[in-house]
Amino acid sequence: MPEPTTVQHILNRFLCADGLDSGRRKVCGHLQACRTERLGGLRLRCDQCDKEQQWYHSCRDRHCPQCQSRATQTWCEQQRSQLLPVTYYHLVFTLPHTLNGWVQLHPRELHRLLFQSAWATLKAFGQDPRRLGGELGMTAVLHTWGQTLTQHVHLHCLVPGGALREDGQWQPCQGNYLFPVKALSRRFRGLMVSALRQAAASGALSRVSHPGEVDRVLDALMRESWNVYTKACLNRGATVVDYLGRYTHRIAITHQRIVKVDEGGVHFTYKDYRTEQRKVMVLSGEEFVRRFLQHILPKGLMRVRHYGFLANRCRRQKLDQVRRALSMARPPAATAAPRKEASEYPCPRCRKGRLHVIAEISRPVTCPTLKARRC
Repeated sequence: MPEPTTVQHILNRFLCADGLDSGRRKVCGHLQACRTERLGGLRLRCDQCDKEQQWYHSCRDRHCPQCQSRATQTWCEQQRSQLLPVTYYHLVFTLPHTLNGWVQLHPRELHRLLFQSAWATLKAFGQDPRRLGGELGMTAVLHTWGQTLTQHVHLHCLVPGGALREDGQWQPCQGNYLFPVKALSRRFRGLMVSALRQAAASGALSRVSHPGEVDRVLDALMRESWNVYTKACLNRGATVVDYLGRYTHRIAITHQRIVKVDEGGVHFTYKDYRTEQRKVMVLSGEEFVRRFLQHILPKGLMRVRHYGFLANRCRRQKLDQVRRALSMARPPAATAAPRKEASEYPCPRCRKGRLHVIAEISRPVTCPTLKARRC
């Protein structure tokens, strides 16, 4: 019988508990307990075939590959309801891999500065009277991984193609690029390096402790070319929202990409962007777990943020101004789909009857927070 191809099974088999910090230990405990008897659940019976089955609760951790599909769907529906009838631009701001070590040492500070520098770059270009001369809007989603689970910290940004001017008029953007790519890259590089220098001077990067490392690394980064990806999404704003939504409530890899788990390791698919082909990579179980764990974010760090006229504190008012400027009627408010009760689900066995709750399954009194082999 083939082994299960889930992150949960891989953690149960290969996770080494030694050396894990409390945050990663807690997340691993959630993922390992998800949809098992450790979280309790419901006992159900079909009203047609009379078969009983057990449904266990999910962990609802934002790092879990098998959780929160409803939350993802709700987020996407919310964003689609706020789309404007303009060209949208998809931009990607990437941190150089030289900073990967600093990200592991100070994840909160590095991620905060990445969001801050990306928005400051776009805000300055949008307010420039030679360009749009107004306020931009931006939705940014943090990704920390590449297709092979390596560390690749970058922001996916979805920006409406235009700016809201002070007089309430909408200034549209023309062309396939929101702003010149080279100018964006240079500005982003300067702002990010400057912010890192200030953070180091204030003691916010205290774990970067080698003498002279801050100046040496940042001086070298200023001599390198940074790349900002930008592309117009003609009539595809909703498609990009769905793309970003895939990982707003989960990280790194889905179960569909895991081909098999055997003595040779973990086999999973990835896209080789140089050849545009799907390939299969094999990693040892320990290496797969190590790569997966490096993408667990600190508790409370917001992965999705909104700026400009899409900022949470002013979005409703500013979007109404934009719609008036575009002569666009206000769409009806998006309503979340009502949560289904267990009795509304069809029986997966006979596919004729409905499931009814007959009992609750309580959590065990003593439930370990982490099940892992010792190194």
